[in-house]
Amino acid sequence: MHCTQPDMSLARSVTYRDIRLAARNLEGMHHRTPVLASERLNEQLGAEVYFKCENLQRTGAFKFRGAFNAMAQQQEILRRRGLITYSSGNHAQAVALCARLLQIPATIVMPVDAPAVKRANVERHLAHAPAGSGVVEYDRGETTREDLAKRLIDERGLVLIPPYDHPQVIAGQGTAAMELFEDVGDLDWLFVCCGGGGLLSGSSICARAMCPSCRVVGVEPEAGDDACRSFRTRTLHTVRDPETIADGARTPFLGRYTFPIVLEHVQDMMSVPDSALIDAMRLVMEQLKQVIEPTGALGLAGLRRVAADRPQDLAGCRVGVILSGGNVDIDRLVSLLAPRP
Repeated sequence: MHCTQPDMSLARSVTYRDIRLAARNLEGMHHRTPVLASERLNEQLGAEVYFKCENLQRTGAFKFRGAFNAMAQQQEILRRRGLITYSSGNHAQAVALCARLLQIPATIVMPVDAPAVKRANVERHLAHAPAGSGVVEYDRGETTREDLAKRLIDERGLVLIPPYDHPQVIAGQGTAAMELFEDVGDLDWLFVCCGGGGLLSGSSICARAMCPSCRVVGVEPEAGDDACRSFRTRTLHTVRDPETIADGARTPFLGRYTFPIVLEHVQDMMSVPDSALIDAMRLVMEQLKQVIEPTGALGLAGLRRVAADRPQDLAGCRVGVILSGGNVDIDRLVSLLAPRP
């Protein structure tokens, strides 16, 4: 296991001012996604809960925000040298669409077992991007996406826009929480999914600036609890290819930027089993009439765990939950929601 100490000076690498700039860059390009609530869910959870529906964002996930912000601010050099990124799907889709919109050649490294719906959407957008754009596959058991991307950067001189560990990406992701606070006002709690920590980092910076009393909680799958262990020990922990249905949270570790930001601004981290994600997905479909992917259910699953274990902590509180994405194969969704034997 690889462990390193965070550089806490990087906790200030992204500011609320950067997030406001990102919001201006996104004007007219992204969807200001709706915030939904359910009286029945409020009764079940003992709190007033607001769901930020990033499953309705362009490309079906919050990732469009960070990808567009970073690519728009660097579009001249990216057009000249070309861009590379790696992703299991949602960041890949976002970069592919942004490559099409900004006419930037993009190389996207994806695992061979990436969800089919995400791979298909990436290829559809790249078909309209500049020449030289395309997908490069890799086998998770044979190499890491970071190693493959480094080799391609060395060979082709491409510029890396990573899925989460980049100040402009983090700033773009933070606009989701910014809009939530603008739309509903102060919150007592905010539950956010955590893979590499980009959305969580940006959201926690917003919370500190817009509602300092809000308790921000990051939620990750139990099988990939590296962020929880890193948070508790203040030493970076890693996990390799965790077995979880939350494919968007199978990242190996928090990043050079996201780790210190999480330590500085997040109040707590927790993990939940895959079974809790399935239950949360079903609840969102039943009560909010929204389709979300397993990673998108992490925030609600975390909230439900707190409601079950410490209901007194939520009593009468105003709670925000970011539903981070809705990209799930229909056949896979049916299989996940089928009655258990």
